[in-house]
Amino acid sequence: MLYESIVFGPIKSRRLGISLGINLLPTTAKICSFNCIYCECGFNFTNEAAHCPTHTEVENALNNVLWQMANEGKHIDSLTFAGNGEPTLHPDFDKIVDATICLRNRYYPNAKISVLSNSTMLHRPKVVAALKKVDNNILKLDSTISKTVRILNQPVNEKFDIKEIIEQQRQFNGQLIIQTFFVKGTYNGHSIDNSTEKEVEAWLDAINRIRPKSVELYSLDRVPPVSTLQKIDGETLKKIASRVEDLGIYTSVIL
Repeated sequence: MLYESIVFGPIKSRRLGISLGINLLPTTAKICSFNCIYCECGFNFTNEAAHCPTHTEVENALNNVLWQMANEGKHIDSLTFAGNGEPTLHPDFDKIVDATICLRNRYYPNAKISVLSNSTMLHRPKVVAALKKVDNNILKLDSTISKTVRILNQPVNEKFDIKEIIEQQRQFNGQLIIQTFFVKGTYNGHSIDNSTEKEVEAWLDAINRIRPKSVELYSLDRVPPVSTLQKIDGETLKKIASRVEDLGIYTSVIL
């Protein structure tokens, strides 16, 4: 499922309420620095016609939608960077965030600005600076075990190091939300389950080191591209959440 426009929705999000989506990636391709086996947008692919919208195109599209929705008296809880891949891949991500903040302040001053990111661009100072400006800096950490990450998230960069990602997440000094997707099943002959005790213990250690302001746990809600994956039940997620709460970190389970 690809989003076919720069601005989409609003949709009722399990996490963010009434959310207006902002897609900074091509509308005719799936481009991401991960290739997660559970992604609702499917696996990565591109074509010759695929291109990212310009900074100006994003700003104009968002301005038009917000102007119309405000005039119609419609409510928005969040302006959310999501869409057909990793939003921080856009070369002008920082400028677009600044423009979005200005438009939010003009039309919906009470709305939050949220970014759903896989954390792979945290080596870019401009990306980090932009993420520090938004209300909900939501960063992925599905596993801290390299083998699991390679199967579950399939990083495009062969030099990807989950230990470096954890250190980069620590630089936010708690001004971030960690999102973790729990799932089990098989893929290409490999068993996968990041809810095992070994996985959870290693993940909890990283969470304690990162010290985010909150953690969000969730599992399958839509049909994934891999049919052999299974949802982790709510009770298991709640037990994991209670262990995070024991660290003094607010945790929510999104069912």
